[in-house]
Amino acid sequence: MQHETIVFGGGCFWCTEAIFLMIKGVESVEPGYAGPEYKNEKGPTYDEVSTGETPYVESAKVVYDPDHIAFPELLQVYFASHDPTTPNRQGNDVGPQYRSAIFYTTERQKQMSEMYITNIQLAQPRKIVTTVEPLVKFYKAEDYHQKYYENHKGAGYCQLVITPKVEKVQEKFKDLLKK
Repeated sequence: MQHETIVFGGGCFWCTEAIFLMIKGVESVEPGYAGPEYKNEKGPTYDEVSTGETPYVESAKVVYDPDHIAFPELLQVYFASHDPTTPNRQGNDVGPQYRSAIFYTTERQKQMSEMYITNIQLAQPRKIVTTVEPLVKFYKAEDYHQKYYENHKGAGYCQLVITPKVEKVQEKFKDLLKK
């Protein structure tokens, strides 16, 4: 089977990238901005998206091999790695650019995402606010955002925010981690 692509928005894209880079069957993860066509082919900048005044979501484009990881397993990791009940925020990251969103590239991903949300909502007292939308356009973030956690593990944000999320996923999904 061919590789598939899914784009997850779940707060800061540094966190999302670090989480999915650990997962077996994931071929690549690229932080960037999901949203509509931009006025130029280069896409929006981090400074523009950070204002919260654009329609773009900080996201991670995940390319995976469905022969080595099932899409529902990716959804499990995604929902365990952020709070899908907080509109336009993850922790101290606040604004519509940090909203919880799944940008699908296949009809099957859409249906499975919607079904997954329906099922987890049954056990969740707070409303799941994650949107499921078709991927219109994904723009790769600037180079300094790529593999940010890997390159800056000693930075305060990485130690305080990303490392605890990484450790949580490592503990909960041991069987899904790359060896």
